[in-house]
Amino acid sequence: MKTNQILITACMTASTWAISPQLMAQNPQTKTREQVRQELMEAVRTGNIPCNDDSGKLMREVYPSSYPQPAGVQSQSREQVQQELQEAIRTGNVQCNNDTGMLERQVNPSRYPAQPEAPGKTREQVQQELREAVRTGNVPANDESGRMLKDVNPGQYPVR
Repeated sequence: MKTNQILITACMTASTWAISPQLMAQNPQTKTREQVRQELMEAVRTGNIPCNDDSGKLMREVYPSSYPQPAGVQSQSREQVQQELQEAIRTGNVQCNNDTGMLERQVNPSRYPAQPEAPGKTREQVQQELREAVRTGNVPANDESGRMLKDVNPGQYPVR
């Protein structure tokens, strides 16, 4: 029994040893020493290397002033920001000056113009949709399968 295990282990080791150079030769993405060196220099320049502590952060995250900042989104002009602020104040879309986290328009709705409401369905329309769903079996069955009644009892409901 022990001899079989030793033979199997030896065969597996030998086959792995024989196949591994072939697998390495198939890797077309090998880099030259110079390419790796250039990538390292770029990472050091931009701070994309791990910090020397246990935080797991990159150097550019720990010391942001020491590294160039990545190109961000295009910023707005001062006038554009002021216009957006004035519009937010006018419509009440600024945070209230208390600890609730609510907007001014939520605290004092009478001070601000009413927001347009999204078109909704009337009670009659909802009831009609429900009746149609019950008639066609497009309502969940009373089990935990997640299936519709028309799937559980296909003979009881009309086919489209």
